Amino acid sequence: MAAFLQWRKFVFFDRDAVKDPVDHGKDFALPGGISTCDSGRGHVLTCFQAYKLQVTHLYQLKQHSILVSVGEDEHGINPLVKVWNLDKRDSGNPLCTRIFPAIPGNKPTEVSCLSVHENLNFMAIGFTDGSVVLTKGDITRDRHSKTLTLHEGTVPVTGLAFRQVAKVTHLFVATLEKVHCYTLSIKEYPQVELDTHGCALRCSSLADPSQDSQFIVAGDECVYLYQPDERGPCFAFDGQKLLARWQRGYLFLLIRDAKSPNKTEFGSRENASSEKQLLTIYDLDNKFIAYSAAFDDVIDVVAEWGSFYILTRDGKMFVLQEKDTQTKLEMLFKKNLFVMAINLAKSQHLDSDGLSEIFRQYGDHLYLKGDHDGAIQQYIRTIGKLEPSYVIRKFLDAQRIHNLTAYLQALHRQSLANADHTTLLLNCYTKLKDSSKLEEFIKSSESEVHFDVEIAIKVLRQAGYHSHAVFLAAKHMHHEWYLKIQLEDLKNYQEGLRYIGRLPFEQAESNMKRYGKTLMHHVPEGTTLLLKGLCTDYQPSGDAAERGSLDRDQISKCKANSEEFIPIFANNPRELKAFLEHMIEVDPRSPQGVYDTLLELRLQDWAHDQDPEVSQKRQR
Repeated sequence: MAAFLQWRKFVFFDRDAVKDPVDHGKDFALPGGISTCDSGRGHVLTCFQAYKLQVTHLYQLKQHSILVSVGEDEHGINPLVKVWNLDKRDSGNPLCTRIFPAIPGNKPTEVSCLSVHENLNFMAIGFTDGSVVLTKGDITRDRHSKTLTLHEGTVPVTGLAFRQVAKVTHLFVATLEKVHCYTLSIKEYPQVELDTHGCALRCSSLADPSQDSQFIVAGDECVYLYQPDERGPCFAFDGQKLLARWQRGYLFLLIRDAKSPNKTEFGSRENASSEKQLLTIYDLDNKFIAYSAAFDDVIDVVAEWGSFYILTRDGKMFVLQEKDTQTKLEMLFKKNLFVMAINLAKSQHLDSDGLSEIFRQYGDHLYLKGDHDGAIQQYIRTIGKLEPSYVIRKFLDAQRIHNLTAYLQALHRQSLANADHTTLLLNCYTKLKDSSKLEEFIKSSESEVHFDVEIAIKVLRQAGYHSHAVFLAAKHMHHEWYLKIQLEDLKNYQEGLRYIGRLPFEQAESNMKRYGKTLMHHVPEGTTLLLKGLCTDYQPSGDAAERGSLDRDQISKCKANSEEFIPIFANNPRELKAFLEHMIEVDPRSPQGVYDTLLELRLQDWAHDQDPEVSQKRQR
């Protein structure tokens, strides 16, 4: 149950008296003796002779130019139903396509309410004796419809409403004491008793799909909403209800002023003295009162041409025109009601630019109040519309690094971050020493977070987060960065050598030329072994299946020029000699430089030999 006493009140409607279309200076005067009202199809006031005595009920369909009326052509209790086609004329009047008695038998009883389905295949008439008569078939013709008594009771029927969702048709029936629902799309017309309290005449209505097409029943203590099979939410809007209408997403309630005398039983208004009544317009979705004002003895509230019209028994007619969305939002902004403004904007289907501007204003408001956590959540909702620098500057100045981090994370999640944003986010992580967040960021999948990997590696390396930088380089195959960090920063020569050995030929060759001397100095045996392979039949030390897929032509092409690597062995003559001897043995057609260098090494050994036998052997 929602108590409306906590709901805020606004003036979202402008009220004016309707002016006479002929004499523009004067207020329009309604004709006297109005007994019932309805509107639709571009009509609020239409005049033609429908009955000889009186009209008691009207129902204007919204999707068809069909008007259904109940009235009397003769004295006594013999109400007649007439169906009018407003698009066709008969002697100047709308064409009456059908006339039939409202009472199916000869039992005299008065009509209390009327409802017609928009598909023109159902019409329901409620009576004061508690019965409901259903007409099924084409309601505009006698030959194509049949009538049956759907509901019987002992207390007057006060409200009827058809509900159509997909192919299922329901009829809600309200009486003074109960609420029922019939399923008309099932042959037996099964019914459910939804509640054991009802409502007065004209105090029920059907909501639109925004409220799931629920049946609204306005009791004196609460307003209840019903689904076809159960009672839904209720709202504690107290006061004696005189009228309930659902119009264009709003609930209109007319409540009798507590100081006014009671009306006659069953809502009859004839011979009633003038009384003050409070008309209140509720927005049930956003939980506020859109308008509330006192009127004198209201006959009805009808909607047409995008406005609402209030007809009063003293002959006056007022129009309520809703303020535009922007005006309503500005009224909420002035009161710092930003959450309500956001909800209102969404319900009015404001575009994303408009919503983003509200989020920005809300963020600014919270920022000025010192609620930086709340502000950053609103600024995050502006991503994609508001220039990120607007937010970043605020939180750099305020030294709110946690909030700035949250915003930058969101910017990356939405793939809208540039290189500067990535640099800034990683700097935030490193300043906060938040290794877990940093790991989460760099280990996230590309579908989750997009960022400039090379920039991230540079920032992490500069901040001393070498293991994180290495992980990124390996994950995204930035080979040069991986080797640069492993060999220059971490001095992890064995891992660097292993990594080169797994690279494709061209990259392995270029990196050995770049880091060969360093590796030879620290890992001479492993480096020599890799160079032997690189200059003969190099195959990356990876997946065996992948290696097997290389054909012989590819293998023969993957062979480096051994002569180009001789300078790497400058300080390692023993390894150089082993390398050269291997090359001559494997490939006798090795470059001339290989033979020359090997000869030179052997001559040097001969010159320095102290053992005559070894020296003589070398000489031969």
